[in-house]
Amino acid sequence: MGNQKRLQIGEYFAEVELTEDYEPYFCSVEDAITIVIVGSFCGFRNLKQIHEWSSHKKISSILHRKFAVGYIPSYYWLTRLLKILEPASMNECFTRWVASLLPEKKSGYTISFDGKTVCSTANMERYENPLHIVSAQISELGLTLGQEAVDGKSNEIPAVQRLIKMLKLKGCVVVADALNCQKDTAKAILEQDADYLLNVKDNQPTLKKDIEDYVREERLRKSMETLSVREKNRERVEKRTAFVTTDISWLDPEKNWAGLCCIGAINTQFTTKAGTSNEWHYYISSKPLSAEELLKRSRAEWSVETMHWLLDVHFSEDSCRIQDENAQQILNIIRKIVLNSLRVYRDKFCPKRSFSSLMLDCLVDPTFILKLLAA
Repeated sequence: MGNQKRLQIGEYFAEVELTEDYEPYFCSVEDAITIVIVGSFCGFRNLKQIHEWSSHKKISSILHRKFAVGYIPSYYWLTRLLKILEPASMNECFTRWVASLLPEKKSGYTISFDGKTVCSTANMERYENPLHIVSAQISELGLTLGQEAVDGKSNEIPAVQRLIKMLKLKGCVVVADALNCQKDTAKAILEQDADYLLNVKDNQPTLKKDIEDYVREERLRKSMETLSVREKNRERVEKRTAFVTTDISWLDPEKNWAGLCCIGAINTQFTTKAGTSNEWHYYISSKPLSAEELLKRSRAEWSVETMHWLLDVHFSEDSCRIQDENAQQILNIIRKIVLNSLRVYRDKFCPKRSFSSLMLDCLVDPTFILKLLAA
């Protein structure tokens, strides 16, 4: 049973390519990946902790019997093996594994794109620019689909476009922040048989002003479909009002946003003891949205931010001191493997439990990880 369950995830990473030749006399690459994955399930935040834990006689026996790990390498070799893994190849394997978790028909989901800088790399001499990793996530399921690493946030736009072309997005709606409100990004999304919902801000000043002028004109705003929702959290009251229309014939056709058929706006009012604040957000979409759908899809953009927060809370990613860029990327992918598995198991069997409590179960009894992977 142990080997079978291990292969259920291990088979997806058995063909990861290497950046240099390696003869697995003692420890295979697959064994190294399995050790780090299992250790990360148990909540260990760095390779040193994972190695010390996996080297314990009782734990190494469990890894051998239940996860088919033949040999526990030295800390040097464990680190070295992660450094020679090809991140792009590991990402392809990860994407295939995530696809195996999803229902056959993925149409209708919201796919959120956003980047996160690994803060610890900003002060390392070996990094000319901080390591910035762009991730794609299915917002409704909380599952990360894939990622693309770049040097610095300034390179995020082409990274998002490459990631869009790599993933299967047919029938989905792609949401992204204002940085990625680009004509080439919109075109890349449509080429994947998906739709886009993009936030329009000052990096597209003319388009923003056109939508803003339309929405702020009372006569035109009254012709738009409208819906308001109100939420209260302790002393804070939030009211969100969405406005949408497919009447875009007045837009200059020379602006040439591929597939554009809908514009929208959301007015958000926050009321606290200190008073009321008011802000507007503007959107373009290739899908004719209802006001209700705009409220729902626009909020889904923030789901990937939750994943970034979880990486810091559970794995202290922003404090990771590994000097090698490949190893940093591999660890980022492994952490997302853990978060995806925890999400699937929790949503299916124990929706009220926290990730921390499930990771504690893994630490107390590592064979519990088999149940997580089987889910």
